[in-house]
Amino acid sequence: MSRSRGKGKERTREDRERKKKEEDFLNWVPKTQLGKDIAAGKIKNVDEIFNANQKIFESEIIDSLFPNGESDLINIGQAKGKFGGGKRRPWRQTQKKTCEGNVPTFACLTVFGDKNGHVGLGMGRAKETVPAKEKALKQAKLNLMTVKRGCGSFNCTCNEPHSIPFKVEGKCGSSRLVLIPAPKGTGLAIDDECKKILRLAGIKDIYSNAFGQTRTKINMAKACIDALQKLDKFV
Repeated sequence: MSRSRGKGKERTREDRERKKKEEDFLNWVPKTQLGKDIAAGKIKNVDEIFNANQKIFESEIIDSLFPNGESDLINIGQAKGKFGGGKRRPWRQTQKKTCEGNVPTFACLTVFGDKNGHVGLGMGRAKETVPAKEKALKQAKLNLMTVKRGCGSFNCTCNEPHSIPFKVEGKCGSSRLVLIPAPKGTGLAIDDECKKILRLAGIKDIYSNAFGQTRTKINMAKACIDALQKLDKFV
């Protein structure tokens, strides 16, 4: 009985978030010329914005172009555990010493994508978890980019966009990540947190090699994004 009640609460929470998102979008008043063009229906594809080298300053633009977009949280934090063995969690907590006492701050890393060649990564910080999540999601929408997909494995000749066209390497800090094309049916042979990014980008098969400090999930996620950005530079 307790499990069913928990699922009911989770569903109502998701419904409330979706309803709040719809209300915010309906009450949206565009402030930029790009937002006004989107609201008027002049631009219906995000690739038109990227080809024109225009900067997106309003997250509602992405909401209108990607109504079925999905988001996921990257586990960058760690709960307190015995001998440092705490469970991974999405919130990274830090504290600042002040005259009033310890002031905690929560950081959150969110990925947003449409599973069809578009993905973005954003980070948010706040004194509470919910505002941090909202800031991270908004930043992920503003950082949306196009991912070049293809079939670059020599073992596969399907010519479908299920993997990447060629081998590419991304780096952030001491973390280095190499993405290698894989044949169809391989799956995502990569770190669990990077799987969330590739899955929302629409990549289904990949090989990878990781070097450096791989336990720092923030750098690993940014290295994955850096590798995906290089696909567009060399095509």
